[in-house]
Formats: sequence, C-alpha cells, structure tokens
Amino acid sequence: MRVLIIGNLDGQLSSATKIAFDRGAKVMHAPSIAAAMDLLRTGRGADLLMVDVHEDISGLVAAMTSERIVAPVVACGVSTTPERAAAAIRAGAREFIPLPPDPELIAAVLSAVADDDKPMIASDAAMTELKVLADQIAPSDASVLITGESGVGKEVMARYLHKRSRRAEKPYISVNCAAIPENLLESELFGHEKGAFTGAVARRIGKFEEADGGTLLLDEISEMDIRLQAKLLRAIQEREIDRVGGGKSVPVNIRIIATSNRNLREAVRQGEFREDLLYRLNVVNLHIPPLRQRPLDVVALADHFIAKYAKANGCLARRLSDEARQRIQTAPWPGNVRELENAMHRAVILSQSEEISSDALRSPDGRPVPSSALDNAADRAVAAAEGAIRGLQGVRVGQTVAEVEQELILTTLDHCLGNRTHAANILGISIRTLRNKLRAYQDAGIEIAAPGETRAAG
Repeated sequence: MRVLIIGNLDGQLSSATKIAFDRGAKVMHAPSIAAAMDLLRTGRGADLLMVDVHEDISGLVAAMTSERIVAPVVACGVSTTPERAAAAIRAGAREFIPLPPDPELIAAVLSAVADDDKPMIASDAAMTELKVLADQIAPSDASVLITGESGVGKEVMARYLHKRSRRAEKPYISVNCAAIPENLLESELFGHEKGAFTGAVARRIGKFEEADGGTLLLDEISEMDIRLQAKLLRAIQEREIDRVGGGKSVPVNIRIIATSNRNLREAVRQGEFREDLLYRLNVVNLHIPPLRQRPLDVVALADHFIAKYAKANGCLARRLSDEARQRIQTAPWPGNVRELENAMHRAVILSQSEEISSDALRSPDGRPVPSSALDNAADRAVAAAEGAIRGLQGVRVGQTVAEVEQELILTTLDHCLGNRTHAANILGISIRTLRNKLRAYQDAGIEIAAPGETRAAG
C-alpha cells in the first residue's frame, strides 16, 4: 500500500505518517497539490491520497481525471465542521478522517482501499495442487497466464505470486485492460511525452515504468486491441518501451502476469489475439477452476467472509447452520468467489442470531433465494439451451440480422440480470464488443438492463 499525504494536515502530518507506516504502508509527502501532481506524473504512484481538507480537493480530482491518474482521495482535517467535511466529499473525496488521527480509523481506511487483505484460501484438492505449482514458479521471472471464469480469484493469485517472488519488495501494478478505452490504454501502459496529444500537459510515466523492478498485472488481457498487442509484444521481448510521442526507448525490468476469462487460443483462431503474444505470456498457465468444482473451498471461503463482515459490522461472531452450509455447497455460484462474498456479507447483516440459517441466504434485492437458483450447473445449462431455442422460435421473417442479434443480446442480458461479463461469456463475444454494442443501442434510445436488473416488461 502506497500512501501519498498532501499538505501539512494541520500539524498532524507526523502522527498520520507514523500510523500509516505502522500499518505497513509506504508513505510519501507532497507539500502542495502541484507537488503531488508532479510526483504522480513521475511514476511514483499512490494507492491512496490523504489530503488536507483546506487544499483544493476539487482541483486535485479534476487534474487527476484530466491526466487519467486513478487513486482514491481521503480528506483530513482538525476541528472541521460538518459542512466542510460534506464539501470535501462533494469535491471528490471518498471519505473524511478527523484529526488528530485515530489509528483504528486509518487502519480501516487502508484496509478498505487495499486489495492485499484477500488471502489465498485453498482447502479443496484442486486448489491446493494449484497453490503448490504457484509456490514453485513464484521465485522465477517467467511470465504467467492466469485463466478462469470471472470472479474465481485470478487477481488474488497474481498478488500471491508477487508476494512470494524475488520482487516482493518492489511495486505491484495492476492495469484492467477491459476498463480503459482503447484510445487511452496505450498512454496508460507506456506513458506519454508533453504535447503528444491534446491534454498531454506534461510528461506522464506509464504503468510499465511505474512497475520497474516489480510486477505488472495485465488484467483481462484478451480485451486489448490487437494493434496495441504488437507494441506490448515488443516491450516484453526487448525489455524496453516507447512513450507515446517519445523518440527514445526506455529500458524496463518487470515480470508480466496476465489474466483472462476467455479462451485465448480461440481468440487467436478468430483473429482477435496475436499467437506470438500468447506464447510470450503463456510460459506457465495457472487455470483456476470455478467455485462449483471446489466444494471444500466454498465452506472455507464462506467462513472467512462471515468472520470478516461480522467484525466490519460490529456483530457477534456468526456461523453457518448445517442446512445453510449444505445449501451453499450445492449452489452453482456463477459469479464464483465474488458472488459468494456478497452473499455472505448479506447473510451476516440479515441474520437475527449467531447462527446463520438458510433463510439469511438471499438475493441482492432481499428476496429469499429460490431453490431453482441452487440447481447444479448441468440443469442450468439445459434451461439456458431451452431458453435459446424459445428465443429462436420467436424470430420473425423479415427481421434483419442486426435486429435478431440485438434481441439475442438484450434477452441474454436480461437472463443474466444485467451482468455484462456473464452475458458476454454466454454469447461467446468479448466484454468490449458487448459494451460497444450496448452503447450503440443506448445511443439509439433502446432500453438496456442495468446491473442487477432486467428490462421493464413490455
């Protein structure tokens, strides 16, 4: 965890620094927002910004947005009025911390924004064998491709590898290739020189240079545009990068870890992914099985999340009833660990006693989870196939291919309760392709299912 403190925090700078340092954070200080921006541009990134509430927080957020620098902002201040604290939140701060600083409060904030509090829990044989392999390859510099369905814990595995590598004390930088628009991803990865394009007001160090000496995670690598893949391949082969608008190559020393929830060999066959890049990335493949194939992990993870959220919500210790335990073991968990975590969080909140009954296992809208939602994967596959057949029977003569495609996409999205990743997997297209099509439909005024919802019945 890298913390950048901006301003003097009303004289509480040393106390806040010591608390953050004692919690394992690496702390930097910038006396002003201008100095902070200069530091962030140089590649000395931060996972959290603690900013004096008297500084221009809205100006800081605007500058970070314009230069595509992403990090949560927390405002801090002494004897601050509720109005000033509210103004800081409106200006873009995620939280407000009163000063003098409370060690437990700062620890909670650091834990909330850090991803490194997610342990590698492996009780099932399928995962314990994979963990052994991960331990064997962690000390090497070999590129690793981590594959598996959405939510299985690919990023957790990537961080596990970094922590056990010889680069553990160096930076661990993650880039979500699916979340950054194609026209911005090149600059995000390789950086840019001042004046390289409109808005490039200063030199910006990219993620490759920021990760120098450490590990760079390319999350959802399959969503990277094939033209950019060529530049990535060269960077991996030559161990040097070219900033956008730059005329001089910059050497880098990093280990590459990539993740994908798609079959990259199939993407190669479809011309969406470079075969030579796949060979470079796939020196070692760690395939994480879905949670439905790891019943012992389901219980171990559930117990972990229950303890975590009971503590976070100030509840007494909770435990699953035998019936609830059996129920979660037979659930398909299409969202994998991510879905299980959310379900256990809800169960902790909804439980009326120390024992979590099956009645506390509910869907996000609070309704009891129907038993049909806990059928096995084979039954769900049959139901999905039957639904697809019914959908094809509704095709009318005279419809264009585009109209049929649109209805198939929107109906599948409804089936997945607006979950874009699940819909893309069912449709056999990339999440980027799905998002582009949904954006086009939305621009045309067509209703799109929001996450967790379906379209209104018409």
